[in-house]
Amino acid sequence: MNPFKSSPFIKSSLALACCGILYTTPVLADGAVKGRITDSSQSVYFGGAKITVKELNLKTVSGRDGTFSFNNLPAGDYTLMVDYIGASSVEKKIKIVDENVFTQQIIIGEQEDAIDNIIVYGQSAGQAGAINRQKNASNLKSVVSADSIGQLPDQNAAEALQRLPGVFIARDQGEGRFVGIRGIDPNLNNVTVNGLNVPSPEAGVRSVAMDVIPSELIQSLEVSKTVTPDMDASAIGGSIEVKSLSAFDKSGQSYSFTAQGSYNELESDTSPKLSASFTDVYELNNGLDLGVATAISWFKRDFGSRNVETDGGWSEFKVEDDATGEDIKIFGAEEIEQRQYQITRERLGAALNFDLHSGVANRYYLRTLYSDFSDDEYRQRKEFKFSDGQVNTHDNNSASFSDAEMDRDTKDRYEEQSILSLVAGGEHQLNNWFVEYSVGYSKSDEKEPDRLDVSFAGEGLDLGYIAQSEIPSLSQSSNANDMSNFVLDKVEANDNLSEDEAMTFKVDFSRDFVWNNNNGEFKFGAKYQSREKRNDVNVWIYKDDLQGALASDFAASAPDYDLGEFGPGLNRSAIRQFVNNNRGAFELNENDSQVESDGASYTSNEDIVAAYAMVTLDIDKLQIVAGLRYEGTQFDTEGNQVALLTDDVNDTEVVTSTPWEATKDYDHFLPSLNMRYEHSDKLVSRFAYTNTIARPSFKDSAAFQLIESESSEDDGVISVERKAEVGNPDLDPYESMNLDASIEYYPGSIGVLSAGLFYKDIDNYIVQQEVQDNGQWNGYQEVVQMVNGGSASLTGLELNWSKTFDSGFLISANGTFINADDDLPNQADKIGNFIVGYENNVISTRLSASYKSESFQFEDADMNVYEDSHTQLDFSGKYFINDSVNVYFNAKNLTDEPLYLYHGERKYNYQYESYGRTYELGFTINSL
Repeated sequence: MNPFKSSPFIKSSLALACCGILYTTPVLADGAVKGRITDSSQSVYFGGAKITVKELNLKTVSGRDGTFSFNNLPAGDYTLMVDYIGASSVEKKIKIVDENVFTQQIIIGEQEDAIDNIIVYGQSAGQAGAINRQKNASNLKSVVSADSIGQLPDQNAAEALQRLPGVFIARDQGEGRFVGIRGIDPNLNNVTVNGLNVPSPEAGVRSVAMDVIPSELIQSLEVSKTVTPDMDASAIGGSIEVKSLSAFDKSGQSYSFTAQGSYNELESDTSPKLSASFTDVYELNNGLDLGVATAISWFKRDFGSRNVETDGGWSEFKVEDDATGEDIKIFGAEEIEQRQYQITRERLGAALNFDLHSGVANRYYLRTLYSDFSDDEYRQRKEFKFSDGQVNTHDNNSASFSDAEMDRDTKDRYEEQSILSLVAGGEHQLNNWFVEYSVGYSKSDEKEPDRLDVSFAGEGLDLGYIAQSEIPSLSQSSNANDMSNFVLDKVEANDNLSEDEAMTFKVDFSRDFVWNNNNGEFKFGAKYQSREKRNDVNVWIYKDDLQGALASDFAASAPDYDLGEFGPGLNRSAIRQFVNNNRGAFELNENDSQVESDGASYTSNEDIVAAYAMVTLDIDKLQIVAGLRYEGTQFDTEGNQVALLTDDVNDTEVVTSTPWEATKDYDHFLPSLNMRYEHSDKLVSRFAYTNTIARPSFKDSAAFQLIESESSEDDGVISVERKAEVGNPDLDPYESMNLDASIEYYPGSIGVLSAGLFYKDIDNYIVQQEVQDNGQWNGYQEVVQMVNGGSASLTGLELNWSKTFDSGFLISANGTFINADDDLPNQADKIGNFIVGYENNVISTRLSASYKSESFQFEDADMNVYEDSHTQLDFSGKYFINDSVNVYFNAKNLTDEPLYLYHGERKYNYQYESYGRTYELGFTINSL
């Protein structure tokens, strides 16, 4: 039976099964025990600890605030045993009386002098908490704590996650942005903040750019590599949970303040950063405790990059032979570009969280997160246009051209992204039932107001290139640097807005039961999410009546550029002032403007209804989590069918734009099984069978059609050439069956040694194809569309070792090795991290390396484009002046590692971009 296909019989069976469990679950006694795991000073709480009622073999794991509870315990005397990696086991005797709640605060390490250095105050605290949480989790997950984030020079959530096993990041301008898991495209992951799905601010995609979330606002990051039925199914790679800080994470009042300056050697600029946090718990009337936590982070960074890329890659094209005047075909580059970027990136993040606890049975919360991220970018570019010249000499590695063309252009853009996340909810213990509920609102947007792209064209130039391993060597005649030879050719203005808005409602019910003397939990729930994605594009294109302006009218000094000869630059403010003053006199190309605007604008709505039921059962050392999740999706999209009709016979050009609407409904039933076997306190093995999905990106499934039709006459015969690029609202989601098996060894000290195998069988993979022959596009020469392209499978091995030695020396190494049966977009075969460091009460140092092997990106001109392997080396060091003040120094990208993409063979450049090294110096003040 295919688990993805639904039927009325299955739906009815699921409902009956849920009701049956509800009515047959036995009612237990009313005694209970509540408690908290803390240190001898009662100032630090320990989440992730395992607490066991020995006589009943009843187990639970402490929450992030160290609390735990056992409900429905029969009256009697029991022994509580607490296990926490990094500390000795603790046992406490308790007595349960019917209908009474026994409270017990358990202190770990109170008999060990060393425990304060190792667990409480030392820099290994975060790592210890993370390891305990992942060891005792019912599914396979990796955890990064706030303390661990602070040990490495990671500026945002994406960069903090890259250190975990099986996790890699995609970078933008050298800074981590998107997160991939186990080599899978970031679009196929799920991201939540405080349990709420995060919409993407960027147009067309689902993947969340996690560089908009400053690391200072994060309490922990969790990557779940296997899902349970109570989790969203949209997680083929995995699910990422961002948790912001809570006042109940610590005892009493806490605060922190950080000030930093950074220096980018490529731009020789210094950038400031400030962050602060505050938490406190207030005792109110009637036994209420109110926790307030707030944090703010601001970072302004001036930096840049240097770039050489081949537009369209390397292919066969037609040029005129300089000697014979005949058209010939050569293999080479039609256009090669030199680009220089200057960027000011500003990030502002804030969180304000409230927690209200009423006794031990009722908790309420409000979590808020706001992040604003902006890029002020000025790009200067030179385009060497070899296809527009006469070839002198050529081979597969070099060519020279006479009477060729070159463009000098600029992009003047301010882009702002923001994310707002609000989620309110509660937790209640109602007799035998535990109830959780939440309502959430999230909105993200990307604004690109007043973008200006200006191009100057030059002709009659002698140009050439020699292909090298990464950076083509470019040659040009002296008149290519004479700015008076370049005439204003095109002005394009943009005002774009992308919005992604979602409302979410969620409720979960759970209760404990005993079956054949085995402890278990039954849980079921439902979730509803309504989401709207809107892309509003406004483009104005001017090609005529541009006042005869020359590049020399805006000439500036040569920009800093070390990848070849760039020549004079163009003045940003002078160009913008000229356009603003003369735009009314420019002739608007209404047809091109309408095609660009209407063709890229759309609105898509998506409603998801989910329900699940699951059982957790502990049988001696074996824990089983099994269940079924249903997700039904209703999708509709509105866009335009835009046609540009060019009639060369009658010298006319017409644009038609017709609204287009489409709908797509689908549902899935997704069974899953997670098994955890605890061979001993130190050895744990896992197995999981799960089914997950990934919905198509909004751009791929949007209702849009861009059609070009050109009529021409040759010897009295009229011919029509038609081409189209179209969206596909009928796309099916990716569907993946996943198998996971792993073994984890936890030595007595802080550390873990683990190995895992995973297999993914993915159906409905989405790829770009030419579909003019599918029967729907008769008479078209070329139609490009995203389609479901069959299946793909991959098998991987994940290895991880981390260890903190008593001497203070620490080491961490992980590697993920993947074998896929085909080239999958953004899929890397090898991912690895290595960290070595040393720390004591005075200093803390880390040297870290992150590696990602080459990965297929897309196909261009019938050749594959690959991103080259990437290794980044970073250093961080801290000096502790006292228990509450430290100074730190970070060095990022020590080897000045570039981004490199190549076309077919490594010697054929597609894109080379360098960013330089960055150095950071700062200090932090923390409460004790």
